[in-house]
Amino acid sequence: MNTIDAFELKNKKVLIRVDFNVPLNEQFEITDPTRINAAVPTIQKILKEGGAVILMSHLGRPKEGPEEKFSLKHLLPYLEEKLNTKVHFADDCIGDSAIQLSSDLTNGEVLLLENLRFYKEETKGDVEFAKKLASLGDMYVNDAFGTAHRAHASTAIIAEFFPNDKAFGYIMGNELENINKILKEPQRPLTAILGGAKVSGKIEIINNLIDKVDNLIIGGGMMFTFIKALGGKIGGSLVENELINTALEAIEKAKASNVNIYLPIDAIVANEFSNEAKTKLNSSYNIEDEWLGLDIGPETIKKYEDVILNSSSILWNGPMGVFEMSNFEEGTKRIALAVAKATEKGAFSLIGGGDSVAAINKYKLKDQVSYVSTGGGAMLEFIEGKELPGVTAVEK
Repeated sequence: MNTIDAFELKNKKVLIRVDFNVPLNEQFEITDPTRINAAVPTIQKILKEGGAVILMSHLGRPKEGPEEKFSLKHLLPYLEEKLNTKVHFADDCIGDSAIQLSSDLTNGEVLLLENLRFYKEETKGDVEFAKKLASLGDMYVNDAFGTAHRAHASTAIIAEFFPNDKAFGYIMGNELENINKILKEPQRPLTAILGGAKVSGKIEIINNLIDKVDNLIIGGGMMFTFIKALGGKIGGSLVENELINTALEAIEKAKASNVNIYLPIDAIVANEFSNEAKTKLNSSYNIEDEWLGLDIGPETIKKYEDVILNSSSILWNGPMGVFEMSNFEEGTKRIALAVAKATEKGAFSLIGGGDSVAAINKYKLKDQVSYVSTGGGAMLEFIEGKELPGVTAVEK
């Protein structure tokens, strides 16, 4: 893989596309610096090797040009502290200040450019805009996996101007390497655990994984579309009626591919969508009209734990129930713990997608699984088998 380790970085001005799209509070202070922290090893490697760094990123979704609350200048204090060096700031990403500051930049120095999305040309993938950005550096590094599925000027188009001097940073390199451990050469048996509210968000993943996995575990709200497809009574549970045939096709395809597909046998049902609701344990195939399923039941949990503990590779995307509510979190919590236990036994585990990551963090298991993906949408599209423009642009 084409990472910065393969390049001579000394005396190079390296343009890095980072993902500094971090949350800020009312005082413009960073409330979660995870994305900045993740980019530090790439930046430090270039500085240590005697290069200079020009950082470019977006922040938020500015509508019409520059907006104070979306300015990257708010990140300067944290960035300087984290890198332990002064960070220069250009109040524009392509104007005079960017040109001047980047040309004055010397080895070991860092320059942060203003928000790329203050220009509409960024999201449009404008070639001229990409060319202006490219003119600021000698080499291009993409380390923004979270935006790799977008064909924006700074994530894909810019790479054309660096035919030989382009590489992945460490975030990108790690993401691709770990996802490929599931997609390309997994240790078997390989188990995919898919949950979350809707089948519609997961159907392409299911279709792409069905002939790759040995076991497919289904939970979350999406399970009821499958259960209804098999003739089950699901009461007031979440269902996508227009996808019942799609769910049936997936079940048939799994059978034809000798894939074990697991659906919940029992469920925790409630008389309303609330943590204060009345609850009871129920067969997941025979739920009364006024009740709705909000978590998987104990028998299902036990079965799923068995499958997980006998797996050598595990992909988990999506919770098993409404884990934000304490009365419906048991399924998600137990699956998270089972994944951690399987990892301890030697399995490779990849966690991806916002809610699964939130669950792993909630139960403080981040250090007990193999890899937690930072790029929700990008990771899902990669698993769906789609080409990621930000990856292709660097690889070709």
